[in-house]
Amino acid sequence: MNKNIAVLVTHDFEEAEYHMPVEAFRAASHSVRNIEKTAGNIVYSKQRKSSVSIDHGIEDICIHDFDALMIPGGQSPFLLKEDLRFIDFLRQFANAQKPIFLCCASPGLLIDAQLAIGRRLTSVETLLHELKTAGAVIFDRDVVNDNNLYVSSRSTLELPVFIDECLNVLRVS
Repeated sequence: MNKNIAVLVTHDFEEAEYHMPVEAFRAASHSVRNIEKTAGNIVYSKQRKSSVSIDHGIEDICIHDFDALMIPGGQSPFLLKEDLRFIDFLRQFANAQKPIFLCCASPGLLIDAQLAIGRRLTSVETLLHELKTAGAVIFDRDVVNDNNLYVSSRSTLELPVFIDECLNVLRVS
């Protein structure tokens, strides 16, 4: 069954962490919608080698329009957390028990959304202490699947494993 996947993304996203999963989701016949502050915006990767066109502004969407949420890493998650509308969207998604796919640095958003408590996660090394302090159960693994609700990855090197796990979750959710 085809799923609708929301992607929260803004400037300075990690190029591979956006493009590789999105291409895999689309190849598996899932729909991907990019969400940022305003529909029609163009956001650029931190390497400035690629751009992404925004399909929907955060004010124009509802969690019920989507089956899963993906947040690529890079600096994008740190910029998104400055706008509480993205934190609120993430909270609503988690409260609805819908899958959330978190690449590398994006689990840091769970801290701001107060969603890390008791969650099994991995992330980039620089965030592990903060996540643990926020109540997360940290695993030193490439990818961690927390009951098909959160799938987190440690680095860009693990993207193939991360993508496979996300696709497995989409199959069963």
